[in-house]
Amino acid sequence: MTRKLSEPLQSQTVRVVDQTKPFRILIANSKGGCGKTTLATNTAAYFASMGHKVALIDHDPQGSSAQWLSARSHSLPNIYSVAAYRKDDSHTTRSFQLMVPLNTSHIIIDTPAGVTGNVLSDHLRHCDLVLMPVVPSVIDIRAATGFIKDVLLSPGFRIKPKPIAVIANRVKRNTLGYNKLEAFLNSLHIPFITTIRDTQQYVRAAEFGMGIFDFTQPHEKDLEEWQPLINWLNLQQKNLKNS
Repeated sequence: MTRKLSEPLQSQTVRVVDQTKPFRILIANSKGGCGKTTLATNTAAYFASMGHKVALIDHDPQGSSAQWLSARSHSLPNIYSVAAYRKDDSHTTRSFQLMVPLNTSHIIIDTPAGVTGNVLSDHLRHCDLVLMPVVPSVIDIRAATGFIKDVLLSPGFRIKPKPIAVIANRVKRNTLGYNKLEAFLNSLHIPFITTIRDTQQYVRAAEFGMGIFDFTQPHEKDLEEWQPLINWLNLQQKNLKNS
């Protein structure tokens, strides 16, 4: 179910009327074409496949995550859709329009390219951690450098710092770009969690509103690449509950 929403520059607070606070994962990078939607949709598909109640909030004007969900079969684990990029002429508040079901346990937030300033700060204030996909090219690494600086200096992050992790997307290992990305992240002490290879499996899955975890027989290599990220996310969620 997709809801029409009003202007995205207002508060990005996700209103959940429940005592249990959902685990909120922000997918962000100022650079377009780095694989945010692939990461967002497959992360949502993983948690849904594990029986969790998942909501996917799409702030990107292209609406790629929302379109992915519209193609998703009802026979697959349900993922609640909020098309946050849409404008609504109704008189409801922004927080009400971003409301997700009461039993939601995980919220995945897909952001647009070029997110900066107050909008970025607002997103950071209302998430528990940040996942940043990066393509290991010189241009993308430069853009990632600037974006990470923006995140670290953002009021929303400085008020309450939270974990940041980088995922290398569409990667071929042992290339010059890959090695430069690894060195860059090490210099900033930001964890380089895993690499996601360039494969048609993701294209095939996206066409039908699926993640690789929805396949009856997922490719073993894909599962191996996702395992470090899954372990890291579960650890961060456990730390959050214990804090």
